[in-house]
Amino acid sequence: MTDLVIRRATVDDAAHLADFGARTFHDAFAADNRPEDMAAYLASAFGRPQQTAELTSPDWVTLLVEIDGATAAFAQVRRQSPPAAVTGPAPIEIHRFYVQRGWHGRGVAGALMQACLDVVRELGGRTAWLSVWERNPRALAFYAKHGFTRSGMAEFWVGPDCQTDHIMERGVD
Repeated sequence: MTDLVIRRATVDDAAHLADFGARTFHDAFAADNRPEDMAAYLASAFGRPQQTAELTSPDWVTLLVEIDGATAAFAQVRRQSPPAAVTGPAPIEIHRFYVQRGWHGRGVAGALMQACLDVVRELGGRTAWLSVWERNPRALAFYAKHGFTRSGMAEFWVGPDCQTDHIMERGVD
């Protein structure tokens, strides 16, 4: 890794982010979901119109990690009403957090998490919260390593398939 840059995405990144987001979500979860459910979710969550709306919202910050000019990861931090399970003060959500497989275990995720926590603070947050699939042990371990603890459960829909996510939170003071 010679040149890791974390930058804020702009509306000019919408098409690239739509493609990269869909690819990383698919790579992470396709093996555990029916193809038609995966296709329905990807169409609703990662199209260019969705990414454009998110990138132009004052309540969203999208971070891209680029290594030697290529995208390796992205995360989205947003102001969003938290579920009741989130009890910390001034909560801000880390909505999406995806690292391309080839960069797992190489420090990219840790750098991106620190950048996300900085954005949470910048947005006035004192608590960072997120949801993570109960069947994603690697992510659960990563978040626990970074100080997140489970505070509840929530539904997450992949197409018509209702799955269970852990709600996790941590202070950022």
